Amino acid sequence: MLFLLVRRYLDWLEAHDLGFLRVFTFVTFQSTVSILLGFLTVIVLGPGVIAWLRRQKIGDRPEFDQTDVNKLMEAKKGTPTMGGVLIIFSIAITTLLVADLGNFYVRMALVCLVWLGGVGAVDDWLKLTEARRGGGRQGLTTLEKLLFQIGLAVILSYFTYRYGENLPQAVHFYFPFVKNYALPLSLGSFVLIGTLVLVGSSNAVNLTDGLDGLASGCMAIVSFAFFALSLIVGIQELAKYLLLPHIEASGQMAVIAGAMTGACLGFLWFNCNPARVFMGDTGSLALGGLIGYISIVIRQELMLFLVGGIFVAEAVSVILQVGYFKYTRRRYGEGRRIFLMSPLHHHFQRKGWTETQVVVRFWCIGAMLAVMALVTVKLR
Repeated sequence: MLFLLVRRYLDWLEAHDLGFLRVFTFVTFQSTVSILLGFLTVIVLGPGVIAWLRRQKIGDRPEFDQTDVNKLMEAKKGTPTMGGVLIIFSIAITTLLVADLGNFYVRMALVCLVWLGGVGAVDDWLKLTEARRGGGRQGLTTLEKLLFQIGLAVILSYFTYRYGENLPQAVHFYFPFVKNYALPLSLGSFVLIGTLVLVGSSNAVNLTDGLDGLASGCMAIVSFAFFALSLIVGIQELAKYLLLPHIEASGQMAVIAGAMTGACLGFLWFNCNPARVFMGDTGSLALGGLIGYISIVIRQELMLFLVGGIFVAEAVSVILQVGYFKYTRRRYGEGRRIFLMSPLHHHFQRKGWTETQVVVRFWCIGAMLAVMALVTVKLR
């Protein structure tokens, strides 16, 4: 909104000694402001939203099949969930105020945010108000959530490909450690990759959201890394210097990533141990899907795999655990486990790590992965 207003009335602003407001038309300034605005929005609105969630009795009820983990998580019962509405509102209002709303990628990112946030909110609301409704339906089924995620991913990937198909850089597949080489993508392969990335990242963040501050802290790190990558890809001079593809109009993804960084840091203020609120599926599905869409726009899907290594490890631990358990049950008559418990963060809890140790160590690994990913840009 500010971008469009300043650009439209720039001559009038300069005539009235307000020309300095032209900074709102520079993506570097917009994206930096988005971090601050995203953070402050959550900080200001947080106490009121948490109080409302408490009044609605939307509290967490963690249940696991291991008694010792249930004891560890017992203190979390009753903590308000659906705090993801704070994150979604912060990202949305920051984007509406600071970003270029005429930008195609910005509009698609808002669709992604609202769509997945809505799916997560419905799932959370059904699960957390089940007792109040007298034992009614307990959330969306896995298949229902997947259908909504896949449907969104196909739609976004299709229109993103069509929008950039006349720009070769926008429809090629790039590799982090390789320069001057890229694979051209057909519409079908672009949609397939986009769907795998968006659905995979959405669910990976959802699986990581199990300890106080874990998902929000890791997502703040990943978002900031993609804030930097989006600026590089969106600014032609930087992209040329660092041998990355310049995707026209993709610089506005830095504003989205900046808003995500600020919102996650603000949410961490309330979500750090002991958490006053959890983001729930409302926040985790939306954050994961949105960072996945940003990686698709700036053509850095494999970079997301590296930067988001914590999320990848969490998702892989669940896949391996479930797959191995089913295989051994058929083969030996009883299910066996690879990890003491999945997702991975619970495995380390059962190994004796405290919750704070797990979270901070995962943050450290996430930060190192982000640094490594950004270093690979220069190595090209």
